[in-house]
Amino acid sequence: MHKRRRVLAFATVGTVMCTAGFMPSVSQAAGSGDGEKKGSYAETHGLTADDVKNINALNERALTLGRLGDSPEEFPSSAGTFSPAPAFVDDRETPPAEALDRAPDAYRAYGGRATTVVNNYIRKWQQVYSQRDGKKQQMTEEQREKLSYGCVGVTWVNSGPYPTNKLAFASFDENKYRTRLKNTSPRPDETRAEFEGRIAKESFDEAKGFQRARDVAATMNKALENAHDERTYLGNLKTELTNKSDALLHEDGRSNFYSALRNTPSFKEREGGNYDPSKMKAVIYSKHFWSGQDRRSSADKRKYGDPDAFRPDQGTGLVDMANDRNIPRSPAGPGEGWVNFDYGWFGAQAESDADKTIWTHGDHYHAPSSGLGPMHVHESKFRNWSAGYADFDRGTYVVTFIPKSWNTAPAKVEQGWP
Repeated sequence: MHKRRRVLAFATVGTVMCTAGFMPSVSQAAGSGDGEKKGSYAETHGLTADDVKNINALNERALTLGRLGDSPEEFPSSAGTFSPAPAFVDDRETPPAEALDRAPDAYRAYGGRATTVVNNYIRKWQQVYSQRDGKKQQMTEEQREKLSYGCVGVTWVNSGPYPTNKLAFASFDENKYRTRLKNTSPRPDETRAEFEGRIAKESFDEAKGFQRARDVAATMNKALENAHDERTYLGNLKTELTNKSDALLHEDGRSNFYSALRNTPSFKEREGGNYDPSKMKAVIYSKHFWSGQDRRSSADKRKYGDPDAFRPDQGTGLVDMANDRNIPRSPAGPGEGWVNFDYGWFGAQAESDADKTIWTHGDHYHAPSSGLGPMHVHESKFRNWSAGYADFDRGTYVVTFIPKSWNTAPAKVEQGWP
């Protein structure tokens, strides 16, 4: 069984994502809102319910380690303030080191996505995404350990600190939502809760959310120019926002928007920003997740989505992510199970056409000695990335900062390898 699953995953690797659910109903698959009627990864590629549970547990473990340190030994005795990760079989392995001068092999391209094994991605990362001052750097054991967590690992190894998701942007069409609720009816065999969740999902526009994040990052990067202290940066930022009549100007001074730079660990590091804003740059990644995470809400909202959850502010586009606890979609029937999130790394690409941008992500954590198999890394066009799966009904585009000396966000990304 394990051998069969690995062969299946390799044969269909061109369509793999970090997302996984298990046996969705027909109505759920059709209600994905992406026009392609996608179901879940597990249904398509033969993952078991145990695989899904392990993926979710490892994702939660990565979140906890990202907050507290890099190894379980660093857990403080007061770590009880964090929810303990559920029990699971930890068969994840750290990929081995790759020679710095070894060129990567070509990726396998399929339908808007190029795919490779994680070892080959490390080679490309070392050749193309050289980590310091434009010089080729061998990926360290610590970085390879982070990478081994899968989709979030790809973003983690490129962003430096574990993704905090505090500056998340999205676009939601309130008029479209209200009009469709009023003028359309549920599909056959679709409950009212399913209907409302589906209409809410279809009222989000990921392309507009991505563009909003790009606009904000561009404004921040202009404000960073020649700003050698935080006060100058914030002054520049407010000037830029005023010139653009941007609603973010009116954010509270203590908001995540204005405090983002000072709360970025690499901004304070001597080998990073060293408290000099001009040494930093704003970059972008994306997160897909499920809206119905409030355990106090109705079971229907946890199964079919919470129409009111994680909507962006209509003026700023900011999404309040404080209630995002990485809780996956609840099963609506026997045998169902869904993964809790998916991350995609964008960086600072200069390509103006969103459909031509490349998003780097992974399928699952690296477990080459288990039935789950080795991790694969994908480079997907935006249309492929933003389509998502039935596991998710929210897609956000997040702005964060990395030092300019890091080349993990090149302006031009070639899909696969030329």
